[in-house]
Amino acid sequence: MRPQPSATSIGLTTTRLPLPAAVDKRRIVWSYAITVGIYHLIAMLAVLPWLFSWTGVALAFAGLYVFGSLGINLCYHRLLTHRGLVCPKWLEHAFAVLAVCSMQDTPARWVAVHRRHHEHSDRQEDPHSPLVNFFWGHIGWMLAENRDLVRLGIYDRYAKDILRDPFYRRMERTVLYPVIVLGSWAVFYLGGVMASILTGGTLLQAVQFGASLLIWGVFVRTVAVWHITWSVNSMAHLWGYRTYETGEQSRNNWFVALISNGEGWHNNHHADPRSASHGHRRWEIDVVFATIRLLEMAGLASHVWRPDRRMTATLPDKRRMR
Repeated sequence: MRPQPSATSIGLTTTRLPLPAAVDKRRIVWSYAITVGIYHLIAMLAVLPWLFSWTGVALAFAGLYVFGSLGINLCYHRLLTHRGLVCPKWLEHAFAVLAVCSMQDTPARWVAVHRRHHEHSDRQEDPHSPLVNFFWGHIGWMLAENRDLVRLGIYDRYAKDILRDPFYRRMERTVLYPVIVLGSWAVFYLGGVMASILTGGTLLQAVQFGASLLIWGVFVRTVAVWHITWSVNSMAHLWGYRTYETGEQSRNNWFVALISNGEGWHNNHHADPRSASHGHRRWEIDVVFATIRLLEMAGLASHVWRPDRRMTATLPDKRRMR
């Protein structure tokens, strides 16, 4: 049955959920906790004047689009998880490498957790519903052990199609994932060092410039992309307006849509998950879908799913996306 139009609502829901039954709060997932902590601590070094450069700042902002929008939002989310489009394998894998540089886990793991979220959205089995509490939905769910998210079990149910691809299997079974991450660090740091030397800088200036690009282009950018992604899980299930009655608490959140280049039209997405476009009205700007349209026009994307016209035809605002 298609989702029906919903009365607009803005505000915080009063519904509360218990933690997923398989969660053991006493058992910390140290690999995630340590990684998140270290990245935040290193990113804080950006406040030191010695590690500042405008080039680093520019790379951080550009990285929000390159690694966040292209890697996480376009590839991990709309392409791999929901199959809202098809790209040539070389391009799909290139986007997946960008996503890996965002340190949000392997493609199979990300896809499996997100598909489980859609199956159980805002019910106790949801891995990261903010109806438990805001902190849990934003970040806490990653830090406490959840037996339902054990890799082999969740992969078998939610990510078999992903692991049929040898490239994604290597992400799970070899050191390819950390090699990509460490390689991205080297590209930013050594690229800065070489650029400084080639433009006449001293060795100290080269080290300083390379360090500034590493701190801003990798660590600040990664932390920012993390919180942008996490805000979809947390804020976009608490605050905003609901265009469709979807049976859970997803909401269209202007702020999240702005910082995520379109992911914040989350109620639209839950109403029509396979659609590669999350904006259902013309004023619901979706930069990620605009990128997909450019890829389509260039012959680099096909089978692009648009919003279901039978569903959007019932919207009171007729200025719908086509």
